[in-house]
Amino acid sequence: MDKEISKLKNNINYIYKENKDTPRMALCLNLSVNNAEKIPGVYSLVARLLLQGTKKYNSEQLANEFEKYAIDLSCELFPNYLRFKFVCLNEDFSKAVELLNEIITNSTFEEFEKEKIKLTGEITAELDSPKTATMDLYCRTMFENHYYGNSMTKILENLDKITKQDVIDAYHTILNNSKKVLAIVGANKKDEIMPQIEETIGTLPDSIEGDYNIDRPVLTGIKHAENIKSDLNQAHIIKGWQVPTYGEEDYPALILLNIILGASGLSSRLFLELRDKKGLAYVVRSSYETYKLAGNFMIYIATEAKNIEVSLKGFEEEINKIKTYPVSEKELADAKNNLIGKCAFLEETNIQQACSYAKYGVIGFDFDYTETMKNLVQKVTAEQILNCAKKYFNDEKYVIVITKP
Repeated sequence: MDKEISKLKNNINYIYKENKDTPRMALCLNLSVNNAEKIPGVYSLVARLLLQGTKKYNSEQLANEFEKYAIDLSCELFPNYLRFKFVCLNEDFSKAVELLNEIITNSTFEEFEKEKIKLTGEITAELDSPKTATMDLYCRTMFENHYYGNSMTKILENLDKITKQDVIDAYHTILNNSKKVLAIVGANKKDEIMPQIEETIGTLPDSIEGDYNIDRPVLTGIKHAENIKSDLNQAHIIKGWQVPTYGEEDYPALILLNIILGASGLSSRLFLELRDKKGLAYVVRSSYETYKLAGNFMIYIATEAKNIEVSLKGFEEEINKIKTYPVSEKELADAKNNLIGKCAFLEETNIQQACSYAKYGVIGFDFDYTETMKNLVQKVTAEQILNCAKKYFNDEKYVIVITKP
């Protein structure tokens, strides 16, 4: 498994990893999003419209090209970067790069009105799910007045204000003023594929460092928000805190704290206590989401409406326990093993590896940050987890959102 890290002529950092005897090549190209969108929804439309036609191919012809060569190519928006990725058979790598370059440089955005209507329908359908609606409200509340808070509801409220020119301008701003990172993983020889990469991706606008213009979000107090839905037979509750993110000192301890508290399924504390012992929950879990500028730790439960207060009390009891008593050595070891296993599972395929390298590269870390993180996690002590819980699960700054009948 040979790896090479270098730069293209336009300053794009890239990693090439040769995985011999694999039938499919994977490529991931990330462009940093350095500015908050002017209207919520603009970036979502950018990502959708980039696959809906170019100067050379209309949307149907483009779809036919993908199908003809069995190329799985997508464009996705994340809060801090725009991601292009594809998987193709080894022999069709050149064709896939050609199509990717056509999309990046020659998209026409012609299907603007059609995509706006489709996005409206999709968001409306998704928000019919009470769980999704609760998550959406939580996002808006936790990151109020911040770019990270541009949830589906905010997008829906603003779609009619967006023009095609807004989308084109936003895309060109990202293309011309972004850090760009490339990862390629597969069996093809590097010397055979890099000349074409230089002629295509290597001619994009230069990769730019240090042009990041989004402020760090700050949660200043306690926030409560509620959704009332008439047709519900259960309540959905989230309680969450703003916490550190990638690369910060407490990041490894927070990962393990999440696994122990509620992210390891049947063996997690929340599941054992609130579902198994108290019978409160249909679903209960914790999650730890990381963005470039902030982390977000939350606990979620779906329960009968009559159990709202007792569920919140259950949250409090479990949080107090983990803030008061060190976790056992067994719990700690199991959590570390759980993480190592999860990492292995999430990096089995060429495309998973390429996406991992490019994600960490564009955020500002080494391509191999997963390995760094695993090493740091192995060194975490029970005392660090206890200190982390005390520091971040505080009673002065948190968010509670509830969707109920």
